[in-house]
Amino acid sequence: MYASVRDDLRTTLDEIRAAGLYKPERVIGTPQSASVSVASGEVLNFCANNYLGLADHPEVVAAAKEALDRWGYGMASVRFICGTQDVHKELEARLSAFLGQEDTILYSSCFDANGGVFETLLGPEDAVISDALNHASIIDGIRLSKARRHRYANRDLADLEQQLKETQDARRRLVVTDGVFSMDGYVAPLAEICDLADRYDAMVMVDDSHAVGFVGPGGRGTPELHGVMDRVDIITGTLGKALGGASGGYVAARAEIVDLLRQRSRPYLFSNSLAPVIAAASLKVLDLLESAGDLRERLNANTALFRTKMTEAGFEILPGDHAIAPVMIGDAAEAGRMAELLLERGVYVIGFSYPVVPMGQARIRVQLSAAHSTEDVERAVAAFIDVREALKG
Repeated sequence: MYASVRDDLRTTLDEIRAAGLYKPERVIGTPQSASVSVASGEVLNFCANNYLGLADHPEVVAAAKEALDRWGYGMASVRFICGTQDVHKELEARLSAFLGQEDTILYSSCFDANGGVFETLLGPEDAVISDALNHASIIDGIRLSKARRHRYANRDLADLEQQLKETQDARRRLVVTDGVFSMDGYVAPLAEICDLADRYDAMVMVDDSHAVGFVGPGGRGTPELHGVMDRVDIITGTLGKALGGASGGYVAARAEIVDLLRQRSRPYLFSNSLAPVIAAASLKVLDLLESAGDLRERLNANTALFRTKMTEAGFEILPGDHAIAPVMIGDAAEAGRMAELLLERGVYVIGFSYPVVPMGQARIRVQLSAAHSTEDVERAVAAFIDVREALKG
């Protein structure tokens, strides 16, 4: 049987390669940092979500080493059986306080967190209203629920209001949005979303994976940025980006929501507990965030420098001031080729194409970090200019 299946799969893979959509995985031989070692040598890393440069921070690494001795390697169990340690409860309490929510529940990833919310909270008599550009984990999580599904155009408040009007017969309504849209760097208009939710008696959920730690005056994410920390009902996020870059996710929300998730959320009930070493290291990250103003300032400065220099050089970058800076290329094969030539010049970036982004909107998504120096950023811009000229020739 598999022989015929294999031939079909090989044909599909060949088609993916021919379209320039194949996604090779490069092996890194060093810790995640501003520069990393790959097969071709040491390169500047402009594609990791290491926003604050904490993935290899000495204090975070030391906390992880200490946690291995104190808490062990793994729990070999789910939380409600025998997989809960003091370090898990401490991290949940610290995240709740940091994000201004009543309680928090940990997951093995934010993908699991988003996968466990909708089915638990919403039934056939309810409605979920989702931004069209929300993360794949939100889309998959919504599919798992039996709620009525509605979608509004990206950040389109008039469309959102129309969806709210059309769902007024629902028992519960949940408006869900990314805080920052990961492919574009656009920030959701949370204040206006909360205003509409209040007007139409709906709850608000935000996936803030690309904001917590560095967006907002205290790094508390887009609800803090927009002054709506007390108006957002559910915040999901990850420990795998700005908060140390390992893995793990969470739902921070109203107390009753979190309590019900502990009882019925399938990814929580049937997945092993977050490794204690990650929980302990994440606590150290939260300590560092209390005095991370300089890191956030450096990240903002690097972002502004890159966006300004690239725009002056004639590249098209989607507007905004987020550390995600998408350099728009259009053609998938050209984006892939450009990424290869940049790697040859010592700059590690990735071309993004369908199905990660819409067909015809291929791009190189540059990720700025506080770990980058001014010289690193200027070198990256120079490499982009050099590659553009090489492709013209």
